[in-house]
Amino acid sequence: MRLRLGERPETKHDFFIRLRILRPFLRCRYSAQIAGSWLLLLGTYPALRAERLDRTNLLQYHAAPDRVASVQSTADWQLRRAEILAGMQAVMGPLPGAEKRVPLEVAVESETDCGAYVRREITYTAEPGARVPAFLLIPKAVLAGKAVAPGVLAAMPTNGTEGNRPVVGLGKPGAKPGRNYGEELAQRGFVVIVPPYPHLADYKPDLKGLGYVSGTMKAIWDNIRALDVLAATPGVSPKGFGAVGHSLGGHNSIYTAVFDERIKAIVSSSGFDSFLDYYSERPAMWKLGQGWTQERYMPRLAEYGERKEQIPFDFHELVAALAPRALFVNAPLRDSNFKHDSVDRVIAAARPVYGLYGVPERLVVEHPDCEHDFPGEQREHAYAWLGHWLKPGAMD
Repeated sequence: MRLRLGERPETKHDFFIRLRILRPFLRCRYSAQIAGSWLLLLGTYPALRAERLDRTNLLQYHAAPDRVASVQSTADWQLRRAEILAGMQAVMGPLPGAEKRVPLEVAVESETDCGAYVRREITYTAEPGARVPAFLLIPKAVLAGKAVAPGVLAAMPTNGTEGNRPVVGLGKPGAKPGRNYGEELAQRGFVVIVPPYPHLADYKPDLKGLGYVSGTMKAIWDNIRALDVLAATPGVSPKGFGAVGHSLGGHNSIYTAVFDERIKAIVSSSGFDSFLDYYSERPAMWKLGQGWTQERYMPRLAEYGERKEQIPFDFHELVAALAPRALFVNAPLRDSNFKHDSVDRVIAAARPVYGLYGVPERLVVEHPDCEHDFPGEQREHAYAWLGHWLKPGAMD
């Protein structure tokens, strides 16, 4: 960088003064993109890098790269939250901006009468040169203009052969039960959109050609654009969306909600534990191409295989970053993918942030005695949770 006479290089102190100037913007709808992109950009300069903060003590933030201060207000928390979003983008790649938010050009490919609702197969333009196939389920009362209903993003679980079809009740006979939460929500009066996931089943976007370093960020962007489809659908409530998902969908509902604050209520079933605990008994799961490090997820995580404590974000922080919005977690006691006791540690770390906002009741976890599943009782609790928190005025 070339300096004019009398100028000096920017210091760490200058950086945090500039970050504090951002405080008013951290409350806006696009705070994730503004704060995250800002920090990610400045994080490329070694002189401005700060040590990773404790994932279990979230009421602290960097007052300067070499000085940690206690969070005393929600404004202080927004500074910590901005660091979390920067850490996500350091691994996932940057969140796309306005240059990719092109007209949706929604096309209805087919329509099926499902009794209480209509199931549409649609496509929409997520970004230049890339269309996404999805299911859109609309209750007939909404189609007839007789009702306004909340919109819900239903993120699919891992399924390499059927993709998102089981979520809308189109799974093969004998398939795992409880994956049709999109269908069940539509039967209960919600408008539901169900996008696919990159590189599962028939959905094969060119990740590198589209500029992505992870399938995770492509999925997040497809989901954000799916919310745009909901927003453009007549009869969908403008008061905020829900997001629900099992397994793969469980963590993608969280990722998407962290970046898009239009999502007001989230359900994550069997979707996470701490990176520190994920298959801790099988270190090979952290080699490139395994577990979280597959191309369709986050390959950059392989760089942290021997130093997982340095991964610049974890679910403790992601759950806290959802506050003050509502989160329901289903964490089965016998889940072999994600350990329930690790989930409890994550939730315990996030609770003080919900307490900071004065809304501890908006963070709930249940532990059914089952394996990696989404039992009927917990699904019913989840649907009631979404219905409660998506009612007009519930978040006021």
